[in-house]
Amino acid sequence: MRLAELLKGVKSLQVTGDLLNKEVTSIEYDSRNVKENSLFVAIKGFNVDGHLFIQDAIDKGAVAVIHENNNSAYEKLIENRRIVKILVNDSRTALAQVSNFFYSQPSRNLNLIGITGTNGKTTISYIIKSIMQEAGIKTGLLGTISNYVGDAQTESKLTTPEANNLNYLLFQMVNNDCKYAVMEVSSHALALKRVSNLFFSSAIFTNITPEHLDFHEDFQSYINAKKILFDSLTDDANAVYNSDDEHSTEILKDCAANKYSYGKRADADFRINNIEYDLSGTTFTINHNEKSYNIETSLVGGFNAYNATAAFALCKLYGIVENQIISGIKNTKQIPGRFEVINEENRNVIVDYSHTPDSLQKSLEAIRSLNKEGSQVITVFGCGGNRDKTKRPEMGRIATELSDEVIITSDNPRNEDPFEIIEDIKSGIEKKTLK
Repeated sequence: MRLAELLKGVKSLQVTGDLLNKEVTSIEYDSRNVKENSLFVAIKGFNVDGHLFIQDAIDKGAVAVIHENNNSAYEKLIENRRIVKILVNDSRTALAQVSNFFYSQPSRNLNLIGITGTNGKTTISYIIKSIMQEAGIKTGLLGTISNYVGDAQTESKLTTPEANNLNYLLFQMVNNDCKYAVMEVSSHALALKRVSNLFFSSAIFTNITPEHLDFHEDFQSYINAKKILFDSLTDDANAVYNSDDEHSTEILKDCAANKYSYGKRADADFRINNIEYDLSGTTFTINHNEKSYNIETSLVGGFNAYNATAAFALCKLYGIVENQIISGIKNTKQIPGRFEVINEENRNVIVDYSHTPDSLQKSLEAIRSLNKEGSQVITVFGCGGNRDKTKRPEMGRIATELSDEVIITSDNPRNEDPFEIIEDIKSGIEKKTLK
């Protein structure tokens, strides 16, 4: 695409250089990925400032640079090498704008469904994809475990990809005749503007409990980040929300979309009743518009009744036939690491990606509810490094209160001392339970 045409999608403060004769073939924020005729966007990261790699990007063939820091250290270089300079207020916003424009605004050619909340995003996205598959609708998926363009699977590095990669994947979905795209939208992605300029036709709010406070600093900031998704919805979009979560009113207070609730509350639009589960799966009913639907899923736990109901509501609003929705929920396969039941030699092992106090508590409570024979409950867990430290002692307390034995281990310590992480976890445990 011609640079002059591409920059029509970017709000800039200043542009210098020859725009007319420059062709852009890719947009990159990582200088290692720059090639001939790339547009490089310099972003200030958590640990590294992308402005420091402007020379590397130019040396690799970048024809233009978007940046937010008028630093004389590279001003002369840009001028001497005849590179187009685009000065902006916010490089992250500019990356979203230019990526959206470069890939022909792909979200406007899809029914884009965003799912946000502390827990349940991955599971709901997989259930929706299963329902769409049952209905014969080709659907893409973007999330924590993997990304899918239809049935083609690719590796996922972030829950929500950076704006250039995100728009590329949506563009691929459009080119491969996907009609829908369902994506997990993380609070980081919302705060860091990765999903800016995308057009969501629907969004789901699952729940919210304190998480990522290393990044958001306080719970209110975390709530505000989640709220961004719903504030962006237009009045012809749909917002599906968990009315049993006390924060749903605040999350949706400025949302212009059509709002539909799910949960156990008597006034929920999609009301959940009669939840029962064992190690083979979960059954429950959904009441909606004076009709009752019997739901079965191989996914275990009361929380999966909520996840399945969110997917049911969303797909019902898109006009999917009820029988196809019910069948799609029933046929959803076990999702890796999401209360995954493994039976070996008469022992049941549950693998669950419980990375918050709330999710750990719900998982262990579900296990204790299933443990009719009073078998010993042994919990093996750890906490990741360079992440919210405040949850570590709380998770230690929950694990020891709801387990017969707890083994605290290392879980991706990153740049922290794993033994210091363990000590943080142990600080929430009463001494009499420690060995």
